[in-house]
Formats: sequence, structure tokens, C-alpha cells
Amino acid sequence: MSDLAAATPRERPPGRAAAPRGAVGGPIRESGATVAWYVGTLIAGLAGWVFVYRLLDPASRWLSFTLLGLDPESALGSAVQFFLYDAPKVLMLLLVVVFAVGIVRTFFTPERTRALLAGRREAVGNVLAGSLGIVTPFCSCSAVPLFIGFVTAGVPLGVTFSFLISAPLVNEVALVLLWGLFGWRVALLYLATGLAIAIGAGWVLGRLRLERHVEPWVYEVKVGEAQVQAPTWRERIGEGRTAVKDIVGKVWPYLLGGIAVGALIHGYVPEGFLASFMGRGAWWSVPLAVILGVPMYANAAGMIPVVEALLGKGAALGTALAFMMAVIALSFPEFVILRKVLRPRLLALFAGVVASGILIVGYLFNVLDIGRLVVS
Repeated sequence: MSDLAAATPRERPPGRAAAPRGAVGGPIRESGATVAWYVGTLIAGLAGWVFVYRLLDPASRWLSFTLLGLDPESALGSAVQFFLYDAPKVLMLLLVVVFAVGIVRTFFTPERTRALLAGRREAVGNVLAGSLGIVTPFCSCSAVPLFIGFVTAGVPLGVTFSFLISAPLVNEVALVLLWGLFGWRVALLYLATGLAIAIGAGWVLGRLRLERHVEPWVYEVKVGEAQVQAPTWRERIGEGRTAVKDIVGKVWPYLLGGIAVGALIHGYVPEGFLASFMGRGAWWSVPLAVILGVPMYANAAGMIPVVEALLGKGAALGTALAFMMAVIALSFPEFVILRKVLRPRLLALFAGVVASGILIVGYLFNVLDIGRLVVS
């Protein structure tokens, strides 16, 4: 599950005067010099980020093998160097993407998303909902209010499920970290398969006409539309900084925990050991990975370092990605949250359809040996 906070409408604090408006009734525009200053600051900051990012590998090796005096060939030395390299690397990637997400979510409020999806035909709506899920950083903790808002706004049930699957599964954090750690081809494959699961699962659930299995009180809720004033670019950048403070503050323990697990696997698990039960040759490896992933609670940021270590020790790409997808999209805590609005039969069907999609992706990647073509 993603820990990205749900986007909320910008509300004016009590007592704060409304922003001055121009003669045509719109907000006063920022001056060109002000916008140029913000752009220049962002470019300079990005250049500094790139400079530091390129120093991470040599710095981690110097800290591990020179300052600490560890043996590069030992399990401890390998594990420590992995952690000292991956921890700042993933954190730096996370800072950049969360800052960008904070700006993006000022354009995609829940109200605007509902308006875009309401009244859409199911096939078109599933595709649009899955695509919107990529750029709208809603977490599992906001699943219930979003579900209620979508259903009461007239969004078809299957379309709503496509969005709820895509938003945590195929989010910006997962894609950027996959790109940074494995390359653009793995990120693109994850994007395509994650979208396919979200769109396909939503379409199947929509075809089953299961509205009667939604808790009746959901349809009685009246959701009002908040009055949202378009923020200035200064305020959008402020939202980016706030997102970094709030989101990274919640994610970093899971992130460091995932990197620590990855470091232990990288340093202490023998080469090829995982291939015996997570490789392409073991037909039961993919369902086992899905089953193991369901009771876990983690987000994409915490899982990707674990996947990196699993692949390095012989696990097949399809099995590793199936494990990651199960943790994010089929986690038990999310089922507990969704049980408030879904009856058991619909909740079970939701889990079964999503799990089937994940199994197909895992087997497809393993049968085609995509890991060899991508990771090499």
C-alpha cells in the first residue's frame, strides 16, 4: 500500500481574507519574474541533487571498506555497503518524487477526480480510472471516503475498483524507484502490468453487477462539493514541501526496514539459494509469493529494496513482482478498511480477481524469462 496522503481541497483558514481578484473575477496572476525565480531555484536544486546522487556509490564503498575497515568479500561488508548505498539512494529518489507528487495533487482533488469519472461508460471509465490512479496519490487509508464519494457521485462500481487498485499499486513512488534501481524497462513493464490488473479487475467486477453487495448505508451518504480555489505556483510548491515533510515522515521507517531486510538478503543469503523456490523452475513459487505477501503491511518504497535483493540472489522477476504486488494491492489492513463498505462476498471476489491478475503477471514474466532480458 502506498502511504501517500489523500489529496484534500485547499480550504481558507478562518479569518484569512480571500485572495484579491482581478477585474474579470479571476485570481491575480504571479509576475513573470516570480515564476522565473521559482523555476531557477528548482533547476539549481535538481542540479545539486544529481551531483550528490552520483557520489553515493563511491561514498558507500569508502565508508564500508575504508573507514569501517570491513572486508568487501565478507557477508557483513557486503550487507553494510548495500545498506549505506541503498538507504540514501532510495530516500533521495523518494524526496524528488514526493515533492513532485505534492505539486501534482494540487491539480487532482477528489472532487475533480469524481467529476472526471462520473457518468463514464464502463470500458472507457476503467481505462480512465486506472490512468488517473497513477497520478492521484491516494493511500489505502483514504479508500473508504473515496469509495463513498465515487459511488454517490454516480461512478460505476467497476470503474471505482479500477481506481482503487491502480492508485496504491501503480503510483509515482513505485515507478520512480523501480526506474532508479532497475532501469526504465522494468518500470515500464510494471506500469503496463499494473494498469492491466487495475483495468481488467475493475471491468470483471463491473460485469458481475455486484452493487447489492455494497453496504446499504453507503448509498445514503450525501457528499457535498467543496469550494476549491486554484492555488498559485508559490502555494503549489509549498504543497510539495509539505508533502515531503508529511509523507517521507511516515514512510521512512518502512523504507529503512525494507532496505535492512534487503541488506541481510544481499549479504547473508547464499547465491542461487532463492532460485530453488522463487525461480522460474518452481511452478508454485508465484502463488506462494502472493500468499506470503497478503498478511504483510508495507508500501512500494519499503518493498522495492527487498525485490532488488531477491533478484540479486536468484529469484525470478515474475515471482518477485508478484510478491511486491500482493503486499501493495492485497494487504490485509486494506481489506479491514474496505470491509466497512463492502460485504464479505464482494470483498472476497475483489481479492480473488486482483490475485488472479497478479498470478497471471507473475507466470507470464517467468515463462517468457523477461527477467533475463530486463535485469541483465
